Amino acid sequence: MALLAQESGLNGAVCSPMEVSQLRQVCGDDFLLVCPGVRPQWSEQGDQRRAMTPLAALQAGADYLVIGRPITAADDPVAAWNRICKELAATGV
Repeated sequence: MALLAQESGLNGAVCSPMEVSQLRQVCGDDFLLVCPGVRPQWSEQGDQRRAMTPLAALQAGADYLVIGRPITAADDPVAAWNRICKELAATGV
């Protein structure tokens, strides 16, 4: 479907982080990949069955991450966001 979207002139697609590596190979680096279902290791996976950590999703080639409930449902959403940013910064991503 992503390849069909690209061939139809679209600039990107929404996909599971589990599909990013394969789509990168097929669609190339210029095709944007937006990934929901991204969960930090310290958060509950909830109803996400195909989740991946922010670092793993970025390393796989995701352009944009959708990190919803780990931030919005946190007792302190700003602290949750800052924790994710710190964890990523510590890895050099």
